[in-house]
Amino acid sequence: MPYEGTRAEQYASVLSQLKGLIHDETNNIANLANASSLLSHFLQDVNWTGFYLFDGKELVLGPFQGLPACIRIPLGRGVCGTAAAERRTIVVEDVHKFPGHIACDAASNSEIVIPLIQGGELIGVMDIDSPLKGRFDSEDQAFLEQFAEILTAQLQIG
Repeated sequence: MPYEGTRAEQYASVLSQLKGLIHDETNNIANLANASSLLSHFLQDVNWTGFYLFDGKELVLGPFQGLPACIRIPLGRGVCGTAAAERRTIVVEDVHKFPGHIACDAASNSEIVIPLIQGGELIGVMDIDSPLKGRFDSEDQAFLEQFAEILTAQLQIG
């Protein structure tokens, strides 16, 4: 589907598509896989879109689009582990300057990680990498946080 209009209109279209994709589906893997594919095809200048799920002690690789990735990430380590531990979105303009950055894809230069929280509990993170430095701005962050909120509300936890 071609995306037209302003960024805000394009983002609204993607959020609508996400709602349609996950509306009646209860399988977490299917929903996360479609969500990562949707982001991968919509977002420009990204080289990895996907999820890490919290297993109670660390983040474990979930559905994604991109090169093979690190399988397990301890809380507090790298951008994903830090976002999970602090339960806040982290935008990194230059990953090479982020203390403890985990380089799964050498081509990645910037990153945004949004924690997935349901009922006050961490269930994972949504991770998006770009080969461009400074790729993600506040408008991207607001959109991706909405995307994560819609997706998280549909996930079956427990």
